[in-house]
Amino acid sequence: MRLNGEISYEDEGEVERESETQKLIVGYALTSKKKKSFLQPKFESFARNKGIVFVAIDQNRPLSDQGPFDVVLHKLSGKDWCQILEDYRQQHPEVTVLDPPDAIKHVHNRQSMLQDVAAVKLSNCYGKVDVPKQLVIKRDPSSIPGEVAKAGLKLPLVAKPLLVDGTAKSHELSLAYDEFSLSKLEPPLVLQEFINHGGVLFKVYVVGEAIKVVRRFSLPNVCRRELSEAAGVFNFPRVSCAAASADDADLDPCIAELPPQPLLEKLAKELRCRMGLQLFNIDMIREHGNSNGMGKCQSMSRYSRTFF
Repeated sequence: MRLNGEISYEDEGEVERESETQKLIVGYALTSKKKKSFLQPKFESFARNKGIVFVAIDQNRPLSDQGPFDVVLHKLSGKDWCQILEDYRQQHPEVTVLDPPDAIKHVHNRQSMLQDVAAVKLSNCYGKVDVPKQLVIKRDPSSIPGEVAKAGLKLPLVAKPLLVDGTAKSHELSLAYDEFSLSKLEPPLVLQEFINHGGVLFKVYVVGEAIKVVRRFSLPNVCRRELSEAAGVFNFPRVSCAAASADDADLDPCIAELPPQPLLEKLAKELRCRMGLQLFNIDMIREHGNSNGMGKCQSMSRYSRTFF
């Protein structure tokens, strides 16, 4: 399946209805929370005008007995569901599954999710994409100060849970200002060097070849004085959620400027090929005061309602 361009609701009344033979049937298996946020009436009406029909998958019936589907869109977890979906893919290779369970595993672990980004080594005339220097700690919090010193990481450090399981806790982060506080953190976790980025994060949504970028408020810059005076670990809720939108904020143009589209297209293409995913998003920041267009990918995840 190939999706091009962006979808806007503004021209809904002008869209001609597709004929019955041109309909695209999308079977969906979503959590109740995701279904409520994603399949809103206005969106479903707009999709129908585009010839796209969403059909709920009954998890109590064999998947092969349902449909036929052109696309299976899912966001469920569990070994049984993954096996059902993998069997279905083998039996119905003509159906596009968004996305294969084995490919999704890449973004359930913060250690593996950025390995492909780092391997891309993307740099061209539009800028460079890199990942923050990071360290994985799987156990023994008392060893963290020594491991940080050995790895040469500079304070402050952003601490994130290693696994991303869809819970609110897995999206929380902490900022550790001094080495004495590091042993208070709870492994397994990923430590990343904090990079001043003007308090703005770019959430890059990828759907096939289509790319959509939105601005989100993020952690503020940390000045030298604050670093010398602050101590302890500070916890933060999810900073990149939709409620933190900065698209309509009055921002410094140098901070608000979106990453170059050619750079994003190249990055998205490379990641689609490496990970086998068609539906994902990337959190990117631009180092504050850096004029060479360098961007750093902080994390990746699967889709949310903002994709469409």
